[in-house]
Amino acid sequence: MTSRRSKFLPLSLILLCIAWPTFAQSQASGDEVVTIDAHATTTPFPHFWEQMFGSGRAILTLREAYREDLRAVKKVADFRYVRFHAILHDEVGVYNEDEHGNPVYNFAYVDSIYDGLLKNGVRPVVEISFMPKKLAFNPDALHPFWYKQNVSPPKSMERWDDLIQHFAQHLVERYGIDEVAQWYFEVWNEPNIDFWNGIPRQESYFELYDHTARTLKSVSPRLRVGGPATAAAQWIPEFLQHTAENHIPVDFVSTHGYADDTVHNMFGTNEDIPMDDRVGRAIAKVRGEINRSATPHLPLFWTEWNVPGMMEARDTIYVGPALANTVRECDGNVDMLSFWTFSDVFEEGGPTSTPFRGDFGLRAFDGINKPSYYAYGLLHQLGDQRLANVSNNVIVTRTANGDLAIAAWNMVDPGQQGTSRELTLHLLGVPQNAKAAIQRVDQTHGNVLPQWAAMGKPKNPTPEQAEQLNRETALPAPEEMALSNGTLHLSLSPNALLLIHVENSRH
Repeated sequence: MTSRRSKFLPLSLILLCIAWPTFAQSQASGDEVVTIDAHATTTPFPHFWEQMFGSGRAILTLREAYREDLRAVKKVADFRYVRFHAILHDEVGVYNEDEHGNPVYNFAYVDSIYDGLLKNGVRPVVEISFMPKKLAFNPDALHPFWYKQNVSPPKSMERWDDLIQHFAQHLVERYGIDEVAQWYFEVWNEPNIDFWNGIPRQESYFELYDHTARTLKSVSPRLRVGGPATAAAQWIPEFLQHTAENHIPVDFVSTHGYADDTVHNMFGTNEDIPMDDRVGRAIAKVRGEINRSATPHLPLFWTEWNVPGMMEARDTIYVGPALANTVRECDGNVDMLSFWTFSDVFEEGGPTSTPFRGDFGLRAFDGINKPSYYAYGLLHQLGDQRLANVSNNVIVTRTANGDLAIAAWNMVDPGQQGTSRELTLHLLGVPQNAKAAIQRVDQTHGNVLPQWAAMGKPKNPTPEQAEQLNRETALPAPEEMALSNGTLHLSLSPNALLLIHVENSRH
């Protein structure tokens, strides 16, 4: 694993000096010692990684399996927003034309979709996509995804404006402006690649954005709109320059970047950047681009990301350490980091053929919890104030009552041979024998794949089998320990993620 710089360099150097004799000795033996001062100055640590999740396309939200997964994930990561594609897809039935070619609008399924989200305590990030075929300049411009969305520009910008106005006005009338003003409207999805076939791509997308943003604001200036929702962190300077020079409304910047996006696509260079570091680096790049723009205070929403997908890694315990490391690297640079996706009720490549094929979600098809589901549950317990530390494998936080909540991990990339690591936490400012509670996701905790294999790898698990898998992988009660002279020794197997809660009776 490559070394990673801490953003808290001055305090890190101080703590390194404090711990240097033990730290130097531990490095010689391959172990790691981290010294933590419970009274050190903290920085805010909002849970930006669990505020929003992605999820397939709009029509899937009407399925009970989708809603069950939403409720299950909300229990471990109390997310507030969900984003999905294709609210304007013909299967939702929003747009039609009568025999005279006049627009006909129908928001019945839209209402069912958003009613279901709100009933379960989640608001939408409304991705305004894709093009209704009868409104499309090219009705045959279909994307190769299984649900064949149309990626054409509209045949008439006047008709598009009318659709957006009726859509937004209907939402305001149904849910009230005080509610809808808490939503976000994102214009299109990844227009810099094959999800948009306007020519030229950037110029035609900017025209679509301009019309959409102005129309939304004409319904109510309180509606929040943003973009460009690009793949691989592209177009941000151009987008912000365009909106500033032309006085186009923009309330947030959104873009995407995955750990296995290429360095050339994400950064335009041939640098050697490990996959584990690419999302953090890309977010820092985009944050810098926003800071240097005419609108430097715009929030940044990273509306799609995930860990590398090779070797079906997204079904494995590797996700936990990769998630924690990305959170560590992105802290302070992004307002919402939206994991794609919370559920494998997902059909970009067609119906699932097996519950475990490396899909994106926290829950496999049939409502089976993956290790990533439990990893999110551990990180949810972190506090909202962060303390600096020298390690690239540890996040230290303070909870509301003054206790410490610490995440520690031993990341080993897919296909690599890893070894166990010994970690010693030396805590200052807490009782020398303070109580500690430890939870972990590792090879034998929260890991469904061995249990599924022992079951014979059923391709279509019965509800009883799914329930058994969840029961057998549910995390046990925390392991209780106590510090010894202010010290805690831990062993982390390859790709283990630990959450350590240390009581601090002195607060």
